[in-house]
Amino acid sequence: MADSSFDIVSKVDRQEVDNALNQAAKEISTRFDFKNVGAEIAWSGEKIEMKASSEERVKAVLDVFETKLVKRGISLKALEKGDPVLSGKEYRVSASIQEGISQENAKKVSKIIRDEGPKSVKAQIQGDELRVTSKSRDDLQAVQALVKGKDLDFAVQFVNYR
Repeated sequence: MADSSFDIVSKVDRQEVDNALNQAAKEISTRFDFKNVGAEIAWSGEKIEMKASSEERVKAVLDVFETKLVKRGISLKALEKGDPVLSGKEYRVSASIQEGISQENAKKVSKIIRDEGPKSVKAQIQGDELRVTSKSRDDLQAVQALVKGKDLDFAVQFVNYR
């Protein structure tokens, strides 16, 4: 019998992020507490820029955006956000979406699988993803449960389950 496998990846659907950003921008433009504070949110290249006249308002803009991301099924672990910075008369927060598993994070996950997972399971780092193989599908499902149960500082998804 051939080996079964799946990949552990960290990917985000750009269209869903864009939809969440558009919904947040629409809500910010209509909400009463954002009137006359210059609150806005928009793409700036690969980053998401949030602006407002006070630190509290820019944090509220970030909160609205995070709420929209969660409603669209995007993990907040994929959102890397900065602190509010005073720029002229307005406060700004820039955020970016992290994709791919870094080498050090892939090594951490691989070590968790080696130490705590079933012995028949093998994990290989392939670029920005991790391939997990085993003869037993039950062992692969045990590894998925193990990785989901760990509190990792990045979002993970399981794809290419064969």
